[in-house]
Amino acid sequence: MPFYEHVYLARQDLAPAQVEALTEAFTKIVADTGGEVKSNEYWGLRNIAYRIQKNRKAHYVLLNIDGPAAAIQELERQVALNEDVIRYQTIRVEALETGPSAMMRKSDRAERGERGERGGDRGGRGGDRGDRGPRMDRAPREEGAW
Repeated sequence: MPFYEHVYLARQDLAPAQVEALTEAFTKIVADTGGEVKSNEYWGLRNIAYRIQKNRKAHYVLLNIDGPAAAIQELERQVALNEDVIRYQTIRVEALETGPSAMMRKSDRAERGERGERGGDRGGRGGDRGDRGPRMDRAPREEGAW
């Protein structure tokens, strides 16, 4: 059977327990139509790029699905009817990821530090002047130059 990744965004005023109940309901829909949800990930309450139906944040959830196209069609039909879901997207993939998704690996960066392994200095403008030495004082302005 083909593999799919289905991501949906739930309204910001829902509790995480309600989002989990939505995920269980969608998992049951897939199972009833001959598919299987291999894994699901709750990415948390995140800011969205623009306001959708007066929501500035949304709960993000990923479902990795192994199932027929009929299961995906029924899932998308039910998701579209649900008032708690503000956006969704399903894509067909060649293989399902076995480990955590890219969104979950992104949070590992916080454990290493804000800037990763390099540290906080970017070596760009501002801050330390590097090997250029101290800035020379400017000549004082003449009166009436402006």
